[in-house]
Amino acid sequence: MTTSTRNTPMAPTDAATVPIELEIGGMTCASCANRIERKLNKLDGVTATVNYATEKAHVDAPVGYDAALLVSEVRKAGYSASVPTPVVDAEAGPDAAERELISLRQRLIGAAVLSIPVIVLAMVPAWQFTYWQWASLTLAAPVVLWAAWSFHRAAWTNLRHGAATMDTLISLGTLSAFGWSLYALFFGTAGEPGMTHGFSFTVSPTDGAGNIYLEVAAGVTTFILAGRYFEKRAKRNAGSALRALLELGAKDVAVLRATASEATGNATGASAVTGDDTGASEATGNTAAASDATGQVNEIRIPIDELRVGDEFVVRPGEKIATDGVVVTGTSAIDLALLTGESAPVEVGPGDSVTGATVNAGGRLVVRATRVGADTQLAQMAKLVEDAQSGKAEVQRLADRVSGVFVPIVIAIAVATLGAWLGAGLGVTAAFTAAVAVLIIACPCALGLATPTALLVGTGRGAQMGVLIKGPEVLESTHAVDTIVLDKTGTVTTGAMSLVGVTTAPGVSRADALRLAGALEDSSEHPIAAAVARAARVEVGTLPAASDFANIEGLGVQGVVDGHAVTVGREALLADWSQPLSAELVAEKARAESEGKTAVAVGWDGAARAVLVVADTVKPTSAEAISRFKAQGLTPILLTGDNTATAVQIGREVGIDEVIAEVLPAGKVDVITRLQAQGKVVAMVGDGVNDAAALAQADLGLAMGTGTDVAIEAADITLVRGDLRGAADAIALSRRTLRTIKTNLFWAFAYNVAALPLAALGLLNPMLAGAAMALSSVFVVGNSLRLKRFGR
Repeated sequence: MTTSTRNTPMAPTDAATVPIELEIGGMTCASCANRIERKLNKLDGVTATVNYATEKAHVDAPVGYDAALLVSEVRKAGYSASVPTPVVDAEAGPDAAERELISLRQRLIGAAVLSIPVIVLAMVPAWQFTYWQWASLTLAAPVVLWAAWSFHRAAWTNLRHGAATMDTLISLGTLSAFGWSLYALFFGTAGEPGMTHGFSFTVSPTDGAGNIYLEVAAGVTTFILAGRYFEKRAKRNAGSALRALLELGAKDVAVLRATASEATGNATGASAVTGDDTGASEATGNTAAASDATGQVNEIRIPIDELRVGDEFVVRPGEKIATDGVVVTGTSAIDLALLTGESAPVEVGPGDSVTGATVNAGGRLVVRATRVGADTQLAQMAKLVEDAQSGKAEVQRLADRVSGVFVPIVIAIAVATLGAWLGAGLGVTAAFTAAVAVLIIACPCALGLATPTALLVGTGRGAQMGVLIKGPEVLESTHAVDTIVLDKTGTVTTGAMSLVGVTTAPGVSRADALRLAGALEDSSEHPIAAAVARAARVEVGTLPAASDFANIEGLGVQGVVDGHAVTVGREALLADWSQPLSAELVAEKARAESEGKTAVAVGWDGAARAVLVVADTVKPTSAEAISRFKAQGLTPILLTGDNTATAVQIGREVGIDEVIAEVLPAGKVDVITRLQAQGKVVAMVGDGVNDAAALAQADLGLAMGTGTDVAIEAADITLVRGDLRGAADAIALSRRTLRTIKTNLFWAFAYNVAALPLAALGLLNPMLAGAAMALSSVFVVGNSLRLKRFGR
C-alpha cells in the first residue's frame, strides 16, 4: 500500500502580477470564449483564460493595471463585461445571470405555446382551414422575431468579426424560412384562400412560390431555445458553490466589550485619530485591560462583519466558531470534519488555534480573533473553489465543434446553388427556391433535440437511481476518466463516530461495561460520548440516570451510576484515581490507536474495568463500489485530511492501494492538479467543505448527497443516497448518455448532409422536406428514450 502525507499551504500570489476576474456576458458557444481570450491576450503584459462554462475571465495583469481597459476590450469584441461584485444575500433579489435565465425561460415558454399550433397545422392537411396560412404567420412571427432575437443578435456579432457558429446557421435558416414564407404569401400563390399543403412523396423541382416554411422557422427556434435553457440553468449553478460556502460561517457573534465610559472613550479617540476602525479594534481588543479598570465586561451580540482582529468572543457548546482565532479561556472538543475531514473531534485549550465555521462540541470557549473577513480559512477556501472552477478546461459542445466547419460549408453551398441556377438561366424564382431550400434543410431541427432530449432522459433516469447530473458539459468528462480520488470521511466511511469494540477485564461483562459507561456518557455533549451512549442503548436498552456528573475538561467524565462511582475517559483520568489499566487493556488500547481509532477507558469502584474503541466505520457498500471502479478501468486513490494510520486502515478494508493522508483543502487541490499534470483524467468523490475546491478542480466532481451544500454545488454530479456505489452508476450512466448524444448528433448531421444535394438540385418539395425532418427528430427522440432502460 502506498501512502503519503501532505500539508500544503496556500500558494502565494505572483508579486509581479495581480489577478483580475471579469464576468462575461453574451457568449453563446465555446468559440465566443476563444475570441475574447485572443483579444485579451493581445494586450501588453496580460495573460487571460476565458471559461465559457462559468462565464468568467481570469486575467493576470501587471500591478496597477486598470480593469476598465480589459472591460473595454471585451466590449469591442461584441460582448459585455464587468468586475464581479461581492457575493450578497440571496434574498437581495436576482442577479444578472438569474435575470437572463428568467428571460430565456419566458422566451422558451412563449415560443412553445405559439409554435405548437403552427407545426400541427402544417403537418395535418385535414386541419388546414381557410386562411390557416395567415393564422400561422400571426403565430410564427413573434417566435422568429422575438423569441429567436438572441440568435439573430449573436449571428450579427459573429458576422462583424468574420466568424460563424451554430447561431449563424440558426439565424440564417429561420430568417430564410420566414422570409421566403413572406414572399410566398404576399407575392406568390401561398396566400390565396383555400391553399393547402398536401403530402407528396415524389421528388420534383418546384418554384416555391406556393410553399411556406413557417413551421420550420418556429419549430427550430423552440427546440434550440429549449437546449439553451437547460444549458444555461446548469451553468447558473457554478456560482452557487461560493454562496453556499460563505453561508457556512456564523452570521453574528457574542463579543466581549468593556462598558466603562473610559474604555469607550479611548476606543472612540483612537478611531478618531486613525480615521478608520483600526484604533477601535485595538481598543476593543484590549478587553482585559478595560476589565481590570472597571471590573465589568459584557457580552454584546454583533453582526459578524463588525468583528475585528483582537476582539474576544464567546463560543458556547453547539455554536459555530465565528472566525479564525486563538483560545483565551476554556477547553472543549472542536468538530473539524467540515473543514479538514478529521473524523474525531479535536481537544483544544488556552493557546490553541481554532478555525471559523467549525463547531464547538464541548464546553464554553473565549476566543481572540486573529483573522477576519477575506483572511479567514473559510474565505480562502471559497477562493480556492472559484479558482478551480475558472481553471477548468473550456467546455465545448459537440455541435459547436462541428458547426465551425459545417456552417461555412452550408452557406457556401447555398451561394453556389444560387449562382449555378442563375448561370443556367433557370429563372430567379427557381434559383432562390433552391438556395433557400439548402438553408432550410440545413436547419438544425434534429440537432436542436440531440443534446437536450438525451440529457433529459439520461438525467431523469439518473434521478430515479439517485444520480443528479448537472449539465451536458459534465458528460464529456466521464469518457476519458481513468483515476478516481475518494475522500474518506462521509464518503468511504459513515462520517459518524461509532462503537466498534469493547474489551473488558476478567469477570466483567460487556453489558455491565456498556450500561455504566453509556449512562454516564449520555450526560455529555461530546461526539465520542454520544457514540458510546447510542451503542449502549442499542445493546442494553434503557440506561439508568447518572448523578453527581462532572466533566473533566480534556480528560473525560465522572459520576455515580446505580451506586457505582464511574469514570470514563483518557487513561490519565483513571490514573489520577489510582485505577491503572491491566496489561490486557493496555494492549487493546495500543492496538486500537495504531489503527487510528479512539480508545476510551472505563473504571468503576476503584478499578479499571474496560476499554471501549470508537471509530468512523466503513460504509457496508464501499468495498463493492471500489471493486466496480476497478472493473470500469479506474484507479482508486484515498485522499483525506485524517491521520495516516486511520486512512491506511480504511484503505486496507475497502481495497484501495494508494492512500494520501493529512492533506489540507489547498493540498487536496494540489494533489488533483499533480495527477492531472501526470496526464491522468481525474474524478473526485467527496462530501465536505474541505472537498469543495478539489471537486471543482477535478475533471469530474461527484458529491455525496448526504454531505454539505458546498460540496454538492461545487460538484458536477450529486449522489443523492450517499452510497458510493452511486458513483459507479453515475460514471456508467454518464458514459452511456454521452454515447447517445454523439449518436444523435451524427444522425442529425448525416440527415442534413444527405439532404443538401437534393435541396441544391431543387428536388425537395416542402412536405417531403418536412417529413424527412420530422423523421430525423423522431429518430433522435427514440434513441434518447432508450436511456430509460439503463440499469434495468
